[in-house]
Amino acid sequence: MIATKPIGVAGAGSIGCFVGGVLGDAGRRVLLLARPRVIEEIDSNGLRVTSFEGFDRKVTSSQLSLSDDPSIFNDVGVVLVTVKSTDTAGIADLIARHAPPDAVIVSLQNGVGNVSVLRERLPGRRVLAGMVPFNVIALGEGRFHRATSGDIVIEQDQAGTAVQLSVPGLIIRASDNIVGVQWGKLLLNLNNALNALSDLPLREQLAQRSWRALFADQMAEGLAAMKAEGIKPVASTPIPPALTPHLLRLPDAVFRLLLGRTMKIDPEARSSMWEDLRRGRRTEIDYLQGVITRIAERRGLTVPLSERIAALIKRAEADGKGSPRLRPDQIRVR
Repeated sequence: MIATKPIGVAGAGSIGCFVGGVLGDAGRRVLLLARPRVIEEIDSNGLRVTSFEGFDRKVTSSQLSLSDDPSIFNDVGVVLVTVKSTDTAGIADLIARHAPPDAVIVSLQNGVGNVSVLRERLPGRRVLAGMVPFNVIALGEGRFHRATSGDIVIEQDQAGTAVQLSVPGLIIRASDNIVGVQWGKLLLNLNNALNALSDLPLREQLAQRSWRALFADQMAEGLAAMKAEGIKPVASTPIPPALTPHLLRLPDAVFRLLLGRTMKIDPEARSSMWEDLRRGRRTEIDYLQGVITRIAERRGLTVPLSERIAALIKRAEADGKGSPRLRPDQIRVR
């Protein structure tokens, strides 16, 4: 069914447009449910998907369809959910009304709670969890640029959905422990907020030991919270989660050498949370640091840095002026 029916992308923002564009370039029939602003941009310029690895394709309008009407999903075989966590319940209701009952639903979202929401609102449907390790930058004029490395991972199923969705330029792997994979990604995503607060490109931020020390301390809080819950995160990089905070604290020269061997980052890459602040959108802080603070409250733990960072992001959201361009010493809890 995946090979013969269209693939719907529910929430065609940066990740959705990149994934949909690569699938369309590979000959798949792709339907993008997007905001009018995105539709207008792609209608005017076409959809161009590029990567730090040199991948560069212009996807013609004949290879995909765009609409802000969810009835576009009436005949899809798969729906890739790429909306923000805050919009999961709403998109689930649209899928319930418009997608066929046998369509496979795949969550390609940040956070660890989206699949539960989708399954609750889509009873009887096949819903698979997923994890996108890479970052995509919206560069304007219909161009969406993959700026970091890694393969998408989705929940293993008997139908082999991961293999069926894989195309050149977009490898999708199956995992029999997708919950552990998602928690491992959440640990890495704790840096999203730091990157947003810094207003630095991701590679430049991670090159500075003072920023990495904040990331390491935050990750240590996350690991303690997960341990209290009996959660065992699975690394999305070759470095085990428990070892990562120690490596982040290494001197700059040593860390640069290590990072170059484990992850590729475009010089202009930034976090999606930085882009949310720049565009005046609500961030996913409640689904990242917020998860850690809620576990800590439930388990009687203290996570002052996670609380501090969450508060700073919410203040920046309220101010509506983009990144506050803070220094590490302005973020660290005194």
